[in-house]
Amino acid sequence: MSNKDDILKRYRANVREKYDMPDLSDIKAITYPNPLVQFVKMTEMVGGQVIEVDPGRDVNVLIRELFPKAKEIASNLPEITIATRNPDTVGRARDLNGTDVGIIRGKFGVAENACIWIPQTMKEKAVCFISENLIILLPKSQIVNNMHEAYKRIEFDKEYDGYGTFISGPSKTADIAQVLVMGAQAARSATVLLLPE
Repeated sequence: MSNKDDILKRYRANVREKYDMPDLSDIKAITYPNPLVQFVKMTEMVGGQVIEVDPGRDVNVLIRELFPKAKEIASNLPEITIATRNPDTVGRARDLNGTDVGIIRGKFGVAENACIWIPQTMKEKAVCFISENLIILLPKSQIVNNMHEAYKRIEFDKEYDGYGTFISGPSKTADIAQVLVMGAQAARSATVLLLPE
């Protein structure tokens, strides 16, 4: 038995009262007249950037315009032809270190807090966190109002052990001397490219 199993076994043996899960059907979650407008506003509030991609526009050209000095671009998305690294073919996660721009796909965004659901659809999920700049491709039509709606839509890819994460803007912390530091634990910048219907 592992330490984890042993700890959980002892914990369960000492539970004195058990409670039913609360009924969440009566919760009136926040909704917005225009979830897309709210999503853009919240993304900018958390330090991210949103760019609406015109129909027919090549996202590769747009990404090059946004990051003209980027040398290492990581993505496994078939439409990203400018990638120099593929998180599916690297030997290990640390081989993605030094990635200037990581490009991933989001399933849906949440207007309430600018979170985007990112299921793991690549071998090395480190690309989501090790990249200096993160670009998330997101269908414009896939914005929900709140986290209650979001959790109902989560699906995991079985190929990658059911991992996924919500990402909202660039990484930031103000723990050190109460100074806001961008990129402390992950990307320094996060750009959402809203793709047409």
